Amino acid sequence: MRGREGCQGREGAGAALISARASLTGGRCDRAARNLFYRTEDGVLLGPVTKNSYDLVILAAGMGSRFGGLKQVQPVGPAGELIIEYSIYDAMRAGFGRLVLVIRRDIEAEFRATIGRRLESRMDVAYVFQELDALPPSGGGHPPGRTKPWGTGHAVWAARDAVRGPFAVINADDFYGASGYAALAGHFARTAAGRPAYALVGYPLRQTLSEFGTVSRGLCATDAAGRLRSITEITKIERTASGARYLDAAGAERRLSGDEVVSMNFWGFTPAVFPQLEILLADFLVRQGADPKSEFYLPTAISTLNERGLADVALLRSSDAWFGITYREDLASSQAAVKNLIAAGQYPAPLWGEAQ
Repeated sequence: MRGREGCQGREGAGAALISARASLTGGRCDRAARNLFYRTEDGVLLGPVTKNSYDLVILAAGMGSRFGGLKQVQPVGPAGELIIEYSIYDAMRAGFGRLVLVIRRDIEAEFRATIGRRLESRMDVAYVFQELDALPPSGGGHPPGRTKPWGTGHAVWAARDAVRGPFAVINADDFYGASGYAALAGHFARTAAGRPAYALVGYPLRQTLSEFGTVSRGLCATDAAGRLRSITEITKIERTASGARYLDAAGAERRLSGDEVVSMNFWGFTPAVFPQLEILLADFLVRQGADPKSEFYLPTAISTLNERGLADVALLRSSDAWFGITYREDLASSQAAVKNLIAAGQYPAPLWGEAQ
């Protein structure tokens, strides 16, 4: 295990934890390494890396678009850390050991130079490309003139040859918090082979809205027991004094309380989802592929599987705050949120024990 030599001489039950910490920190057994598993204030054990190892698929094809390019992606941590680094940090301590980055081929060189190099030193990394003409044969092919990406469902399908087992899916520009990764790892550990069993980590709508413009969210409908029943993609949701509002397809205003659970594209899957997505993607292309603005949304696809009885989807709720950078103006509040989490002992500073 990389870095193991830096922690020799330790005995007892803590040896495995120390060795695991060393693998995450290049062999250091210092305070930063300890903080991977212990809160900085009270020494409460956060938990060891599990024996199982899961893949983390990060949808990064559009990363940096809000800032005018990858070189302009702004850090949120005090030592120059990006949101994506906090994501893999949290994933690693929950037992995720491999990273699959879904990017565009045209940004590969710049992505590797500006962001990939930071991640490749922390985890095993595989790159896959979301390309407009990479489509199921039965979908009719790439429509002439199409320039808009096919959406999050297509991006996950693009990772089908790189994923090796149970995996999580997240957005590159969103901060999800540690508890969601731990919840998904627990879901994977409890799930037996057989019928496809997936999971969604949901968040209250109220804490996912932006002060600076509208957002799109997957609104989760649940049954009486709180299990996921369906997901409806809603666009242009606006914060209000009492919650939120949006216009439906007929142009009528709809009000939301803010307590509704929404999908922030934080999923847990097994590879069984790939052939299912391919069938739904091919059908989408036949029906909507000619529309230059159409998108194959992952929440809509999984909701369809759930409604048709083709998969069970557990709705897991995170106890952590979500935040992201939908608009440039969201950057300051994201930086403040990370600062508060560090002050509360949730993360070390610098995150990796050294400045970027």
